[in-house]
Amino acid sequence: MKILMVLTSHDTLGDTGRKTGFWLEELAAPYYAFLDANAEVVLASPKGGQPPLDPKSNEPSFQTELTRRFEADSAASALLASTVRLDSVSPDDFDAVFYPGGHGPLWDLAEDPVSIQLIESFQSAGKPAALVCHAPGVLRHVKKPDGTPLVQGKKVAGFTNTEEEAVGLTDVVPFLVEDMLKANGGVYSKGVDWSSYVVRDGLLITGQNPGSSSEAATALIDLLNYV
Repeated sequence: MKILMVLTSHDTLGDTGRKTGFWLEELAAPYYAFLDANAEVVLASPKGGQPPLDPKSNEPSFQTELTRRFEADSAASALLASTVRLDSVSPDDFDAVFYPGGHGPLWDLAEDPVSIQLIESFQSAGKPAALVCHAPGVLRHVKKPDGTPLVQGKKVAGFTNTEEEAVGLTDVVPFLVEDMLKANGGVYSKGVDWSSYVVRDGLLITGQNPGSSSEAATALIDLLNYV
């Protein structure tokens, strides 16, 4: 089992002057779930190399046992420091793809033709994709073979409007994940804010927030074992 994890290369939070990037829990929790399932994990990002970490995700209040484990794991840190360039990746080499969130993906991966084509290729090949928190926003321009949005008619989840409001970034982000998924015809549902909530529809798995990361990873592993 070989799983590709795609991280953002974008580090600027709109015009706020603050930094963003990927959310650490959304990388660490799935990473160890995949390793525990004896999967080989490859990390990629649009620019390659060290992707930007959202500094808030490493504040004490957001740390977890798994984020601390990741931070102390020299092999994991080395892997993160040398992510491969996304345009060098072939979907043929992987069984599934997982996108951690953080706000960064809304700016780069959501508009990245390489990422869009990658997800379309995975889906066309019958290989699952899982996306957590803000990462379902990466599906914004992904299409089915007939040209309609990939999420159209599919059950999906993602960071809620009320969660975005709670972190004070409603007017900063380029679009709201919940609104976009609904506008593209997704059958959007959500759990209680900040609780784990994951939806699977066919080969597509989406999770609502950072706390959904482990459940989304488990769902992906279960799907891979099933198919």
